[in-house]
Amino acid sequence: MKTILITGGTSGLGYELAKLYLEKNHQVIILGRSKSKLDYALHHLKPYGEVQGYPLDISDNNAVMHLASQLPDLDLLINCAGIGYFGSFLELNKREIVEMIDINLKGTILVTHAFLPKVKEQVMNIISTAGLKGKVNESVYVATKFGVRGFTEALQKELPLQVTAVYMGGMDTPFWHQSNHIKEPSKLKSPKDVAMEIFEKNDGRSEIIIEK
Repeated sequence: MKTILITGGTSGLGYELAKLYLEKNHQVIILGRSKSKLDYALHHLKPYGEVQGYPLDISDNNAVMHLASQLPDLDLLINCAGIGYFGSFLELNKREIVEMIDINLKGTILVTHAFLPKVKEQVMNIISTAGLKGKVNESVYVATKFGVRGFTEALQKELPLQVTAVYMGGMDTPFWHQSNHIKEPSKLKSPKDVAMEIFEKNDGRSEIIIEK
């Protein structure tokens, strides 16, 4: 049995990864900003196996460091938490810009920095294809994902353990509920299918690319 920590584990891809690892008889710890969403996710995940959850703002370094000091060693750290606001660059407000930088980039770095001494096998960063090329109406979101890509590639050269970058396109998840950027999200892949593909391709390669 391995111990897996998943940020953004309360919904979407993070939730499906948590469920999948539980079904494979691993111990899973999920983190999420919303206490109510965390409680809801835990309620539905507990029938599948040994799961714990903690509310955490991953952009708060003190909170991240405190939680890291309380948790056990990990086999796998999955940085999956992310947020996106879409539209032309000048339509974005300062709060949206700062929040994307804080969660997508700063949060990923802070969590990795705090938990890395406890990680025995692998760090996996869920990046998206926005980390591979620029996209219309995704300027700051793309910038944060390019940052995570660079961070991941640097860690691959620096660390003795496995560091994996995951690049996938949009999924049919609650991520799009507050946006009309994707007109028909139901036509996208399900997070369950993407989670399974990630699991099956996680064989030691440095990059996992999920085609549309």
